Amino acid sequence: MEKNNSHIIICVGRQLGSGGHDIARMLALDFNAKYYDRELLNLAAKESGFSEKFFEQNDEQRGIFRSLFHLHATHVSDNNMYQNNFSQESLFKFQSDAIMKAASEGSCVFVGRCADYVLRAKPNVVNVFITASMEFRAQQIMAKQQLDMAQARRFIEQREAKRAAYYNYYTGKKWGAAESYDLCIDTSVLGLQATEKLIADFIRKRFML
Repeated sequence: MEKNNSHIIICVGRQLGSGGHDIARMLALDFNAKYYDRELLNLAAKESGFSEKFFEQNDEQRGIFRSLFHLHATHVSDNNMYQNNFSQESLFKFQSDAIMKAASEGSCVFVGRCADYVLRAKPNVVNVFITASMEFRAQQIMAKQQLDMAQARRFIEQREAKRAAYYNYYTGKKWGAAESYDLCIDTSVLGLQATEKLIADFIRKRFML
C-alpha cells in the first residue's frame, strides 16, 4: 500500500456466518491496520471501570439496562465514578469512546458495534457490509455450532434480530440496508479471499492509495 498522509478507518458490518470477521482480519493485514472486534470490549472496560465480562454479556444487545439490576459487585471496580449512574446509553458511550480513541491513534478495522455511526464525522472512513446467501451462512454455522440446517437458520435469525435491533436503536439507520454503507458485498459469490481483494481495491481507489 502506498503511503498516505492520513490513516484510514474501515468499519465492517456483517451478517452472521458471512465470513465478515475473516475478511476484516484480512483487510487489517492488507492495510497494516489494527483489528478491533471483541478487543473493543477490553478497551471499553478499561475506560469505564466495568469488567470486560460485563461488556461481553451485553455485547451488541439493546437489553443492557435490564441486566444492570442483576449486576454482580465484581463487575464494577471500587473506584468507578459511574456506579450510581447506570444506563444503557452510558454503556454504549463507554464503547463509543473506546472506538473514537482507537480511531484517533492510527489505521483501524472495526467489526460491528455501530462503529460506522460513531465515526461518521471522521474523514477517511469507509463503511462495508458483508452479506451472503442464507444457505452459505447456515453451512458455516452448522459446522461451527454443530447444528442441523433448521437449527442453524433459527440461530442466525435470532442472533441477527438482536444485532439489527441494537444497530437500528443507536444509529437511527437500518442495519444491512445499502444506503447505510459505502459498499455491500456477497461473499457467497466470489468466496472470502476474492471478496477481500475486491473490497481492498475499492478502498484504495476510494482514497487514492
